[in-house]
Amino acid sequence: MEKENLTKAIEMRRSRRKFQGTPIDEKTVAKLDALIVKYSTKDSGRMVLVTNNGKSFNGFTKSYGMFSGINDYIVLIADKNDLEAVEKLGYYGELMVLNTTELGLGSCWVGGGFSRLDMPITLDKGESVICAIVIGHASEDLSFKEKIIHGITHRKTKTVEDMYTSNEPVPEWFIAGMKAVQRAPSAVNRQPVKFTYQAGSVQASVKDVANLNTTLDLGIAKLHFELGAGGGTWIWGNDGNFTKKMYV
Repeated sequence: MEKENLTKAIEMRRSRRKFQGTPIDEKTVAKLDALIVKYSTKDSGRMVLVTNNGKSFNGFTKSYGMFSGINDYIVLIADKNDLEAVEKLGYYGELMVLNTTELGLGSCWVGGGFSRLDMPITLDKGESVICAIVIGHASEDLSFKEKIIHGITHRKTKTVEDMYTSNEPVPEWFIAGMKAVQRAPSAVNRQPVKFTYQAGSVQASVKDVANLNTTLDLGIAKLHFELGAGGGTWIWGNDGNFTKKMYV
């Protein structure tokens, strides 16, 4: 799925924590593996798909009862001191999330509450498991517990106006980008990324860039803005600039 075709997935996708536990078919697994190869580069950390092995998540003591039925997930790995690589994991990990939505799967970003030691992966020197994205078949409707969690975590969703600053009128494509950012997942729904528009230039920044969750959120928000704005390219890093794609 090309990035430009993922805007519908932004509207469709909701975080899921209860899964049916049924296997993902081989064709879908092959598509996910191909996407991971496509979205992985030497300087962006790496992602590993784990299937038919939910040992790291299942069990009350591991997930605090927040998850059930997990058999499949994507591990996001990087040098935790390489903040640009962590940011890229947020960007490309969210691309995986939106693609899984298009493939009919549920998903949820998970920063903790799982056992890293039980993951069937091998880390290279300097690498750490930054987070994971659980995926799988979920029922069409949210479970009672999911509704409760969604209500708590989304009680303080920011308005679009709260998420950017500008000393001049902003174009429609910028507002479209910000509406997509408003729907971007973030740790505990804090929505920490602030956007600035000035003289046609867009920047994205966070206050606590040393926090790994916040840095992941920066990458996720950049992707959502890019998709909502109709395409473009970002400079990586805090205060990175966005160049709008111009169609001719």
